[in-house]
Amino acid sequence: MLVEKVDQMMEWSSRRSVIRMNGEKFRRFVKAPPRNYSANEEYQVLANSWRYSSAFSNRLFFTVVDYDEGADVFQQLNMNSAPTFMHFPAKGKPKRADTFDLQRIGFASEQLAKWIHDRTDVQIRVFRPPNYSGTIALALLVSLVGGLLYLRRNNLEFIYNKTGWAMAALCVVFAMTSGQMWNHIRGPPYAHKNPQNGQV
Repeated sequence: MLVEKVDQMMEWSSRRSVIRMNGEKFRRFVKAPPRNYSANEEYQVLANSWRYSSAFSNRLFFTVVDYDEGADVFQQLNMNSAPTFMHFPAKGKPKRADTFDLQRIGFASEQLAKWIHDRTDVQIRVFRPPNYSGTIALALLVSLVGGLLYLRRNNLEFIYNKTGWAMAALCVVFAMTSGQMWNHIRGPPYAHKNPQNGQV
């Protein structure tokens, strides 16, 4: 039984860094004994760092339970907020320190890696993929402004147009007060599924 569970978790880990689970899989692979591995709800950067490291083994698995697919897991663990990072030790029940304190520490991959090391003695070196979005956005902005100035090089009075600047300022104010910035920072889902009737 244990060998089958570990083999299945290893197979899933080789396909994806973070294993998606529903309520039935969570109970079978995380909560039910026997188990000699650690399971942890996690996020992609840290999971990829572990998966592609030379120390990758069956001592630690990263899983995620989505509320839409496993609402019963949230009820079983008495969780009323997400995300929550939890460590399920190989032996015994999870202690208070097995739940990561997001409010106090934050959820940077390096902090999570340190917490995992404290809980499991598994050292994970975090590798972040390069982020080119800022460079691309800056290059696009510079090219747009440069192109506009080149096309209007003979008449630059539009820069001193009070109405244009007022309209731009109003657009920024409306975008901020409409909740667009909150949506951008928090990234909430567009819709939720009701677990009782499945209605979206």
